[in-house]
Amino acid sequence: MKLYTTLGELLIDYRSMNDISQSDFAASMDVDIRTVQRWEKNITLLKPEKEAELVEDSFLPYQLIRNLNTSNPIPTFYDFRIRKYSLSEISNDLPDINWIKQRMDVSTDNLNTINIDNDLPYIARYIEYQYDKYNTISKQVIEQAIILFPELNLHLTDNLGSYSGHSIVLSINEETYLKIRNKEISNNQIRINDLIDYKTAKRPIFFAYNVTADSNNSVFYILGAILKFFRDTKLNDYLFFAFTNRFDSSDLNEKLGLKSIWKEEGKDNIAPTDNTIKFFEGTFTEFLNKS
Repeated sequence: MKLYTTLGELLIDYRSMNDISQSDFAASMDVDIRTVQRWEKNITLLKPEKEAELVEDSFLPYQLIRNLNTSNPIPTFYDFRIRKYSLSEISNDLPDINWIKQRMDVSTDNLNTINIDNDLPYIARYIEYQYDKYNTISKQVIEQAIILFPELNLHLTDNLGSYSGHSIVLSINEETYLKIRNKEISNNQIRINDLIDYKTAKRPIFFAYNVTADSNNSVFYILGAILKFFRDTKLNDYLFFAFTNRFDSSDLNEKLGLKSIWKEEGKDNIAPTDNTIKFFEGTFTEFLNKS
């Protein structure tokens, strides 16, 4: 992560990484180029309505913009590749997973089932930003997954209603799971008829397709909801699996008790922290029962 102390510095890096000229950026924000130049030189701040437009246009976290768009900026670390911010230099450290387990029952009104019409378009944009086309599950499949399994298809917002994170978890049949595990199909080959209602399955299988948040504080609520579901549902036999291409996600899966089954080098156009894709599977039973 890089430490940003001004909004101007962040905007310059954003334009550079996305190969956007000042004039094109000005047009997307409906301002003249001199306004962009003043923003980047930290001569003027964005007006509140332009903050919202910047978040929508740039896909930068709202809290990051708010931290920097002030006369007394709050220095904030940010990584464009994983869309994650932090106030601490040890920015990739995960929150204490045992601390989360002890506080699973802490709830928030900001965490809700994904609304297909209102939330999913923005989440789909995030997924397209992070994955290549071969690793992307179709929007139609995700919609059906939300309908079949709303419990863990979640959308998190901050206190002002801005996006903070989400989880997309699919309940799939055994045959599809084996094809994924054995590398016979890619995510983009998963179809609606591969999904099932976990309540009717002999052994429910859950695919954590995309679980993410823009800060470790936001991760707390999403992971807590996932762990609480498996604690309270008390499934006798189930399987949970996920791919990772980030070292922090791999570390998290290991702490939760999942096992790494295989790994392979990723594709260069994926945006990981490291470039190794790992396949994890298992249950949370031992972790949840451990005192």
